[in-house]
Amino acid sequence: MQGREMKAETDQLTSQLIASYSVGATVQTVLDRLFAKIRSEEYPLNARLPSERALASELGVARNTVREALDVLEARKVINRRPGSGSFVTYRSEEPERGESSVALETSPLDHLVVRGILEPEMVRLAVINMTPREVWELEQLMSKIESVHTDVVAFVKCEEEIYRKIAEGTHNRLLASCYNLAIEACRVSFRTTLLRRHLSPKRILEYQQRYNALFNAIASRDVERAVEFIKLHLVEEQKLFLQD
Repeated sequence: MQGREMKAETDQLTSQLIASYSVGATVQTVLDRLFAKIRSEEYPLNARLPSERALASELGVARNTVREALDVLEARKVINRRPGSGSFVTYRSEEPERGESSVALETSPLDHLVVRGILEPEMVRLAVINMTPREVWELEQLMSKIESVHTDVVAFVKCEEEIYRKIAEGTHNRLLASCYNLAIEACRVSFRTTLLRRHLSPKRILEYQQRYNALFNAIASRDVERAVEFIKLHLVEEQKLFLQD
C-alpha cells in the first residue's frame, strides 16, 4: 500500500512539474492531453508517439505547438526523442508490485519464450475447461476489438495483452494468472514490443488475427486438444520471429 501511495505522489509531482512549465495556454492544453494519454497507457511504455503532423491534425493545433509540448515532455523525461525514429514513451504509468520490476527488466528474450512455453499450454487448457459462458462472451468481444486494428502496432499489442489476461483469468487459478501477468510485464518492458514494432506489417497483423480467431473458436467449442495445439504452434511462430531478428 505504501508503494502505491508513493507512486501516486510521484504521479502528482510529475503532473505538477509539467503543469507549472512556462508555456502558452494552447501548448499547456496539448501537454495535458498528451500526458493524460501516456498516464492512461493509451501510449504505453516504449510506445512510439504519432508523428508531429499526425498529432497536430488530431489535436487541431499547429505543428510548432506540438513540437513545443514534446520539448517539455522530453525535458521532464516523459518521452525520449530519437532523431529519425520519433518520440518514445519512457514514463511508467503503473509500477508493478514490489520485486516484479527488476525481474521483468532482467528477463532475457530466451527466458521469456521458455516461460511462455511452460505457462501458455496449461493456461489455455484450464481456460477451455473453466471459462464461464460470460467469460467466453467477454473474450469474444476482445477478439472483435483486435480484429478492428489494421495498422496500429501499439493498439494491437495492447489488445493482445487484454486477450491473454482474459484467458489467464479464465483458468480460475489466481496463482497461474499472477505468474502470467508477470510474463506480460516482462514482455512489455523487454524486447518483444520493439521486435513487433519492426515486424508487424498489416499482412502480419492479419495473420495474427486469424490465429487468435482460431484459438477463440477452439475455446468456445471447448476443444482442449485443438486449443492447446494451436497455442503450441503459435509459440513456434513467435520463436521463428525472434530468431529472424
